[in-house]
Amino acid sequence: MKINQLLLFGIYCIGITSIEAQERTSLTLEEAIHLAWTKSNEVNLADSKVNSSKYELQSKKNAQYPDLKLSGQYQKFLDPKVDIKFSQSETGTPFPSGNQLLIGQLNASLPVFAGFKIQNNIKISENLYQAQTATAMQTKEEIAMRVVNYYASLYKAQKTLELLKENQKQAEQRVVDFTEMEKNGIIPRNDLLKSQLQVSKIHLSIDEMNNNSNVVNYYLVSLLKLPTDTKLKINESDFINFQMNNIPTDEKPALENRKDLEAISYQEKASKAGVKMAKGAYYPTVSLIGGYASLGLENVITVQNAINFGVGVSYDLGGILKNSSSIKMAESKSLETQNYKEILTDNIKVQVKKAIEDYDLALKQNEVYLEAATQSSENYRIVKDKYDNGLSNTNDLLEADVEQLSSKINKALARATIIQKYYELLSTTGQLSQTFNLPIAFGAKN
Repeated sequence: MKINQLLLFGIYCIGITSIEAQERTSLTLEEAIHLAWTKSNEVNLADSKVNSSKYELQSKKNAQYPDLKLSGQYQKFLDPKVDIKFSQSETGTPFPSGNQLLIGQLNASLPVFAGFKIQNNIKISENLYQAQTATAMQTKEEIAMRVVNYYASLYKAQKTLELLKENQKQAEQRVVDFTEMEKNGIIPRNDLLKSQLQVSKIHLSIDEMNNNSNVVNYYLVSLLKLPTDTKLKINESDFINFQMNNIPTDEKPALENRKDLEAISYQEKASKAGVKMAKGAYYPTVSLIGGYASLGLENVITVQNAINFGVGVSYDLGGILKNSSSIKMAESKSLETQNYKEILTDNIKVQVKKAIEDYDLALKQNEVYLEAATQSSENYRIVKDKYDNGLSNTNDLLEADVEQLSSKINKALARATIIQKYYELLSTTGQLSQTFNLPIAFGAKN
């Protein structure tokens, strides 16, 4: 394997890389996730939607309460002329013409039966509220997983950068040694140039990694609503040192805990209630009605304590003929929701299977990387001894050095990969946010 290929393999095995700065802020993963839940625009939007759905539910419930309306009027007439032919008395006195009118009314209406439309409308809103609540929880789950991925990327990058810098010091010292050896004619100039080229490649790799990691750092601090110039330092104890318990082995926990599946289940219930509400148009509407009125026309008539009560019935005959299309539309939407639920259930099973396999793969890779790190260190020691005794060339030495660097990187990152895949497994089974629900202080440690 060529030196360049081995070096690139060691660098790109981590995916995204780390940050370097003079001043850094340290946050544990749990602190970062809780901070994201507090500050994230996505979480705040989801919570706002929950509140809107809650108020809409209350509005629907208000429909079952009585309507009470109070109204009043005062009218002033300017010189009215009233001509009522039969209004004159026996003495011939003209009928008085009042120029002021007072009217006061209080009307009440209580729905008794509306074809079950009020009850089903409330059920729709209740289920949509529960669905929105579950969606908000799913948003928290996704935000937590996003923080985990950013955190893992930065942690891996910082460990890789640390190892690269250690290797850079060794490579630079090798250049110093080779320079003296080349001056004394012990090695050809070509070997010196190869060692210098390796230092240049490491330096370029470090620069490229810093550039990429600055982008990841910006994504994370933006998500956490921290100042954009904040540089995060990921400590190993903040990310790795914890016990992994209750590791899922099948899709059962996902079908019980996934909030997106719970949300679509509530939407399915809402759609079924929508079908019942559409069928409610076939029934009449019955209400209890009552009222109080008072009227006064100056010098003409006075009405007081005019109390009325009764029953109101309405039947939309035209709506009965037109309602079949509304019912079919509601049934079609209900069927859409059921199909989407089945599709989501199948997708969840696939996601869980993949997450379990990825986690198992990370465990197996960790064992291989541990063994490879020992082998590469021993190989470098042997090649170095041979090189010092003139039994191997510079290419062999530099190649063994790059292989050792790559193995050290893989070993350092393997544990972090296991933790990341474990969190991904918890996320696919809907249990990630439960892991971080304990209240903690959000203050950053400097």
